[in-house]
Amino acid sequence: MAYRVAICDDSKIDAEYVKQILCRWAKDRGADVCPEVFPSAESFLWKYEEDQLWDILLLDIEMGTMDGVTLAKRIRKGNEAAQIVFITGFPDFMAEGYEVSALHYLLKPVKSDKLYAVLDKAVNNLAKKEKRLAISFDRETEYVPLDKITYIEAQKQYVVVRTETQEYCMKTSLASTEKDLDEYFFRCQRSFIVNLRYVLRIGNDHVILKNGAEVPISRGMAQKIGKEIIRLF
Repeated sequence: MAYRVAICDDSKIDAEYVKQILCRWAKDRGADVCPEVFPSAESFLWKYEEDQLWDILLLDIEMGTMDGVTLAKRIRKGNEAAQIVFITGFPDFMAEGYEVSALHYLLKPVKSDKLYAVLDKAVNNLAKKEKRLAISFDRETEYVPLDKITYIEAQKQYVVVRTETQEYCMKTSLASTEKDLDEYFFRCQRSFIVNLRYVLRIGNDHVILKNGAEVPISRGMAQKIGKEIIRLF
């Protein structure tokens, strides 16, 4: 899994310094990180409104119009999973972190060993939370929570991943994709994998999902799907 990390700091020098430590940590830990630097809270928030799948947020507190704590409060309104770390030169702000469940405070200048320890804790916390599927398309990669995926379909050399609101198409095999799923996904037909979380009714040759979608199943598969649903739920 690649961890998406946002570094938000209006000091370019400080932001690049933190990014260097982050990249060294990733190399030392054998981790895959996708870091992105933002010069202001507003610039990150603009990106966040389009794409909310961020794992770790390294936020400066003292920035321009919007400070890091205010930004964190906006994020926390709909996102409890992201690991928020404040980086500041002012320890007086530390008490405000409790309102947004901040993972930690780091004082500037950041020490490598301190950031390493915080990042280790962050990824351990993330491992306990939701799993995601990395979907690559149009030279981009999006990380979709598994519990948001309704079903997956193979179409020749491509795999189509569907959620209740979106559809993604990537060039890969269904077998390869299946390896990255959890136990709630069931291969119900040669070209289809259904997320059992969404199954509402089971017919002889198809299942009906909670959003009304119909997914075909192989002959004799209805009973097996029913047993799996009983086992899991």
